[in-house]
Amino acid sequence: MPIMPSRRMFLRAGAAFAAVAGARPISSDAQQDAPDPTLGRTLVFDESFASLDPDIWQAGPKATTHEPGFYGRSAFSRRGGEEGFDPYAIVADPLASGGHALAISARYLGRPMNVPAYYGNALPEFQWISGNLQTARRDGTILRGWRNGYFEARMRFPAHPLSFPAFWLMNGRSILFPKTSVEIDIVEHKGWEHRLYGAYLHEWGQPGERHEGVGVPTEVDLTSGYFRYGGLIDGDRCVLYFERKPIRDPKTGGALEWRIGRASEIDAQGDVFWPLITLALRSDVPFPQPLRPEDREAQLRVDYVRVYGS
Repeated sequence: MPIMPSRRMFLRAGAAFAAVAGARPISSDAQQDAPDPTLGRTLVFDESFASLDPDIWQAGPKATTHEPGFYGRSAFSRRGGEEGFDPYAIVADPLASGGHALAISARYLGRPMNVPAYYGNALPEFQWISGNLQTARRDGTILRGWRNGYFEARMRFPAHPLSFPAFWLMNGRSILFPKTSVEIDIVEHKGWEHRLYGAYLHEWGQPGERHEGVGVPTEVDLTSGYFRYGGLIDGDRCVLYFERKPIRDPKTGGALEWRIGRASEIDAQGDVFWPLITLALRSDVPFPQPLRPEDREAQLRVDYVRVYGS
């Protein structure tokens, strides 16, 4: 069966996780020394998902003009659902800070679908509906975006043989001018790797295309509850956090810090980063045979998304 990739599929199974063997959680000493990334910053965006505001969140394929905007084995639903299934809901959750959470679900339909521009409508293994939310539109409108700041989401990941939730950022010009773009994946999690999450920096296109990635072991099962995942963007610096502690660079043992090579270009163009929350299903792993009844659905829960400005 053919796999229909998007640009986010490149480098996933290779170089990014080559560092996993040497990666470790930050030490207790480092945790004590590391300041809270919200200190000295102002809360400029606080989304607790009391509702799903259409003036903030667009639903459906990734905002882009150079590809269909889908990923892997699932079609990203527009607001209101696709094929009779709406993956977006605000649900009561006593473990969320406000007593409710955003739920983004994935469901296997297993029948021919008619989702516009989706490459998997007729492929049985690809007949899933899931969700993607973003603060940008496909016409290039940025509903919410920031050049610098600390971006954080508190989320609970599903345990599933295909699930691939993510909290990530794209630069605004990537929508209408995709020749070069910057993608910062604050966290991407494979549902079968309960104690490991991935983080990536992609600067797509020439000149200067480059990619960074790391696999970060955790002492806790990431599918067992809510955890905070954050990224600090400060000029050309990108620092990643788990539970507000910087993750370690497996090469140096110090706090992981990446450089954004196109930072000066972003500044010159007055560009900003806009966030996305995605529940995708990977297509580069075998389809479960058989697909168990309990694996016909998966659910990502999001307590909040916050941005702290400089």
